[in-house]
Amino acid sequence: MGDQADQGTLEFRDFAIARAGQLFRVAYLLCCDWHEAEDLVQTTLAKLYVAWHRVSRSSSADSYARKVLLNTYLSQRRLRRSGELPVATITDTGAPAQDHDLRLTLVAALRQVPPRSRAVVVLRHLEDHSVESVAQLMHISPSAVKGLDARGLTRLREVLDADRNLFLS
Repeated sequence: MGDQADQGTLEFRDFAIARAGQLFRVAYLLCCDWHEAEDLVQTTLAKLYVAWHRVSRSSSADSYARKVLLNTYLSQRRLRRSGELPVATITDTGAPAQDHDLRLTLVAALRQVPPRSRAVVVLRHLEDHSVESVAQLMHISPSAVKGLDARGLTRLREVLDADRNLFLS
């Protein structure tokens, strides 16, 4: 019994090491905050570890991890019970950016999109999931995904257009 538990722990560790970066990128785009994204990934991996004996036997560990990440993000947005207080700005010293200004503009614009629409936009356009895949992950209908996507993209365009007009004036 001990050998099986040790093997499961090693398998989970390997999975977490291999997928943590991808989970973090998605989490960061969802919540637009470096530290909150780290917390979100940590919570996701903790929940995944508890269920690892079931998850590891299936062929969809990646899908399950994304679903846990998304559900955790959306439930935190609904509850709004965090005891943490946001600060004005924390400088991002994380991963090197190819185009730092573009990344900052995108993250700032994503912050102004409602959480559910933001989740759909990130999954559809930045993670390249199909409408059906996003619907399944979020437990909503494909038409709801399309509506949230359209509203999210419209809001992004409004925000980005307003930013562009500020620079042109």
